[in-house]
Amino acid sequence: MNNIMRTLFIAVIAIGIVVVYNSAYIVDETEQVIVTQFGRVVGKPVTTPGLKFKLPFFQQANYFPNNLLTWDGDPGQVPTKDKTYIWVDTFARWKIVDSIKYFQTVNNEFAALERLDDIIDPAMRNLVTSYPLVESVRNTDRPMDTFESVSGESKKRIHQYTIELGRDEITKQIVQQARPKLAPFGIELVDVKIKRINYIESVRRAVYDRMIAERNQIAEKYRAEGKGEASNIRGEKEKELQTITSQAYEEAQKIKGDADAKATLIYADAYGVDPDFYAFLKTMEVYKATMKKDSTLILSTDSDFMKYFKGIE
Repeated sequence: MNNIMRTLFIAVIAIGIVVVYNSAYIVDETEQVIVTQFGRVVGKPVTTPGLKFKLPFFQQANYFPNNLLTWDGDPGQVPTKDKTYIWVDTFARWKIVDSIKYFQTVNNEFAALERLDDIIDPAMRNLVTSYPLVESVRNTDRPMDTFESVSGESKKRIHQYTIELGRDEITKQIVQQARPKLAPFGIELVDVKIKRINYIESVRRAVYDRMIAERNQIAEKYRAEGKGEASNIRGEKEKELQTITSQAYEEAQKIKGDADAKATLIYADAYGVDPDFYAFLKTMEVYKATMKKDSTLILSTDSDFMKYFKGIE
């Protein structure tokens, strides 16, 4: 009798544990729960964290995220209004605001992401194709930090585009278009951002070639200016050299003239003192200049040039 009572007691405790285990559930801070009975929703969503209870066996707790979730779109090729083909990569943040609608329509996160794909991607394409490329790249008409500096010219910031909408406003309009379409699924689209924009391969090559051509053009311009400046410097140098050479030649000729005048005066004074001795010296200088080695000179013996070879009378 005691063994039967003990077995029955243990069985009651075990059943109680199973019942409590199947009736209790825990809700985390990042979760919300919908209780269903035979597939139908019972009561309101449970969003407060803590230990909760339901009917055992007949009711089931369905857990859904209560925090922000991420949608990461597939990069797609999109033409802009100015016929430029680009790759656009977007991402979004969303959350479940009506878990009952969410449960009854998409039921799980995988299906919800498919709905987000079907709604956000067309909205993004619609907005990007409605405006020129610059609208998806820039937000304001702030001057670009790009300038071309040419010698003699001031640096000028480039104002080349007028922004009507801007990247941030485009993403806001994507949210405005997509949000009402997601409301029937119990989903709120919190934000959409453009992660990356890039040219397609063919356009990218053309852009790179154009950038290289522009840089080469600027480089050629600098080289031409450098060559012109070098020519000016060389011209100034030649002019200065010619001036210095002319002044030096003039000074040398003046010094030579003064020296010749002084020499002539000295010769004249020497000739006046002793004409014969002067004539003898000048003749010796002529002998030295004309009678060199391996030279032949034919003169008459009666020539005055040979008088010093015949003796001085």
